[in-house]
Amino acid sequence: MGETTIPILPCRTIQPVIDFYTTLGFDVTFQQKSPNPYAAVRRGGIRLQFFGMKRYEPTESFSTCYVETDDVDTLHESFRARLKAAYGRVPTRGLPRLGPLKDMSYGVRQFLMTDPGGNCIRVGQWTSDDQRHRPAPEGTFARAIHHASLLADSREDPAGAARVIDRALHLPDERPTAVQLLRLLVLRADVAGRLGDEETASSALARATAVQLTAEERHSVRDDLRRLEELKG
Repeated sequence: MGETTIPILPCRTIQPVIDFYTTLGFDVTFQQKSPNPYAAVRRGGIRLQFFGMKRYEPTESFSTCYVETDDVDTLHESFRARLKAAYGRVPTRGLPRLGPLKDMSYGVRQFLMTDPGGNCIRVGQWTSDDQRHRPAPEGTFARAIHHASLLADSREDPAGAARVIDRALHLPDERPTAVQLLRLLVLRADVAGRLGDEETASSALARATAVQLTAEERHSVRDDLRRLEELKG
C-alpha cells in the first residue's frame, strides 16, 4: 500500500500564496476561483493545497506542516536564491519570510518558511536516528542559546528570546566564548528586527561583525555567519 498526505492550509486570498510558491519553483497543479477559492502546488515530492477564507488573518495564523527532505541545505539555498532574485533580498521578517537553517537539539537540521497566508512550513532533514529531544545543554551561554533559539523559531516568541539573550549578555561574572557571543548577538539582532527594534538590531549586528574568530570557529558557526550577512543586507 502507498499513501500520501497533503496538507490543506488556509489563506485570506489565494493569488499571493500562489505567486510566492511559484517564485520558489513550485508548479500550480490546480486552481479554482469559484464557488470556493482553492489551489494546489507541487515541487518534487512537496505537495501543498490552500483554501481561501475572507475573514482569515494571516498574521494570527497557527497553521503549519512539516516537510521531510533528504537534502535540506540544497532546498534552503534554492529558496534563498529564488527569493533574493524576486525581492532583491531574502525576507527574514513579516510575511512572507524565510528562516535560517539550524541544527536542532532533536537530531534534525531544519528551516522555517512562512508564506503570505501565514502558514509556517517547517522543512527538515534527520541527522540522527535518535529523534528525542535532548536535555538543554550545560553551561550558562549554551543553555541561553538553546532556549532563545527555541523561543524565537519554534515558539515564534521573539520577545521571550530577547529577554533570555539580554540576561545572558549582562551577567556580571561570566563571559561567553567568542563563538557563543557571535551566536547570541546574531540571534539578538534577528529577534530585534522581528520586533521592529532597529536600534538594537543595528547595535547587535555591529558587535557580531566585530567578534574575532579563528578559521575553525568560523566553520563551526557557518550557519550563524550566513544569517549575519542576511541581516546586514
